[in-house]
Amino acid sequence: MLAAAKDLGATRWIAFFEPLPDRLRDDAPIALRSAANRCRAAYGVKDSVRDVLPESVTEPFLEAVDRLIRELNRATA
Repeated sequence: MLAAAKDLGATRWIAFFEPLPDRLRDDAPIALRSAANRCRAAYGVKDSVRDVLPESVTEPFLEAVDRLIRELNRATA
């Protein structure tokens, strides 16, 4: 997502996604939920990353984030 945003010069989404790769890789599980929710927030109703980046990038990312959130939910259940 970050690379695609940089390729397109989408500064709003570059700023949004820039801290997330490190957080998704390095955060402890409790903080990982916050990072995953921030990723999910990029798919808003009025302001969505889908409006700027190609579907070939946004949809696999959305599926991965939703899968991560489901796993985090199972781990806390």
